[in-house]
Amino acid sequence: MMDADTMVLPRLGDAAVEDPWGEEDRPRRAAVRAATGVVRWRIAAWLVPAVLMGAFGVARITTSGPSAGELATRRAATSQWQGIGAALTGDVALGPYHLLMRGWAALFGAADLALRVPSLLAMVGAAALVGALAARTATPAAGLPAGVIFAVLPASARYAQEAQPYALAVFAAVLATWLLLPLLDRPGPRRLLPYAGAVLLLGLCQPVALLLLAGHGWAVLAFRRPGALRWLAAVALGLLPLAALLGSALRDGGRLASGARPAAAVLAATPGELFGVAALGGVLAGLALFSLPLRYPAAICTAWALVPALALLGLAQAVPVWSAANLLFTVPAWAVLGGVALSRARAAGALAVLALVAVLGVAAQLPS
Repeated sequence: MMDADTMVLPRLGDAAVEDPWGEEDRPRRAAVRAATGVVRWRIAAWLVPAVLMGAFGVARITTSGPSAGELATRRAATSQWQGIGAALTGDVALGPYHLLMRGWAALFGAADLALRVPSLLAMVGAAALVGALAARTATPAAGLPAGVIFAVLPASARYAQEAQPYALAVFAAVLATWLLLPLLDRPGPRRLLPYAGAVLLLGLCQPVALLLLAGHGWAVLAFRRPGALRWLAAVALGLLPLAALLGSALRDGGRLASGARPAAAVLAATPGELFGVAALGGVLAGLALFSLPLRYPAAICTAWALVPALALLGLAQAVPVWSAANLLFTVPAWAVLGGVALSRARAAGALAVLALVAVLGVAAQLPS
C-alpha cells in the first residue's frame, strides 16, 4: 500500500489573516493622508508665494522710468573698473551693491530690465522663504497666508521692480532669520557659518538693516540664553570683514544711510510708505496683536518687526536716518505674524481677511 502524500497545515499564528473590511488598515491610511497633507501645505507655503511674487514683480517691470536711485545704479554699472573704487565712498550703503551691479551689467547688459532682474529674483526668493519660515515657526497652515500677504503687498512689488539694494536686503534678512532657528536649536559649525554668511550679506546690501541683529539678540537672550555666546561668535564672524570695509569708507567721509528726522508728520506717513497702503499697515498691525506670538520661536518674528524699528527711531534722534526704505527688511516679519494670526482663526474669517489684504494690495498696484 503506497504512503499517502503528507499535507502540512500552517499554524494559525503564522497565517496572514486578511481583513475584508480594511478596519485594521484605517489608522495607517489616516496617518499617511495626514503626513501627505502636511507635505502639501509645506510645499504650497513657499511655492504659491514665489509664483505670486514673480507675477506681481514681472507685471509693469518695464513700464516705469528709472528713478534717481536707479540712475545712480546705471552710472555705477556702466563705469570703468578702474574708477569703481569711487562706488565705495559717498553713500556706503550703496557701494557694495553698485559693485555687484557692475559685474552683473558686464554679463547681462545695463538695460532697465536687466538691472532690475536681481531685485525681482531677490523678492521671489524672499516670498518663498517667508512662507517656509511661517510654516516652520508656527504650523504648516500658517505658511501659505504669510507668503501670500507678503507677495501682494504693493511695497514688495515696487522694490522687486527697482534696481536698488533694498530687495536684496529683504532677502538677506529673511535668510538670516531662517538660519537662526537651527543655529540656536542645534548649534555647530555647519550652522554657524551659513548664519554668519547671511549676516555679512545683509550688511553688504544695507548696513542699517543690521539692526535686525538687535531683534535676534533679544530672542536669544529671552529664550536661548545658554547659546548666546555661540550666536555672538556667528555675528562676529559675519561682521568682521564688513567692519573693515565700512570702516575704511566711513573714514573717507561716507555715510551708512540717508533719511530724515522722525518728526510727527514723517512718522505718520511711514505705514503707508512701508506697506504701500496705510490701511494695509493697520490690518497687519491688528493681525500681529491678535496672534500674540510671544513664545519661541514665533517671538523671533515679533522682535524682528518691532526691535529694529525702535532702534532706528532712537538712532534717528541723533542722525537723520529714518525712512520707510530703511525699515523694509522688517516687512516679512509682519507678514509672518499675519499668517500666524490667520492660521488660528476660523477658515471663513481667515479667508475674508486674506481676501481684504489681497484686494487692497492689488488695487494699489493697478495703473491709475
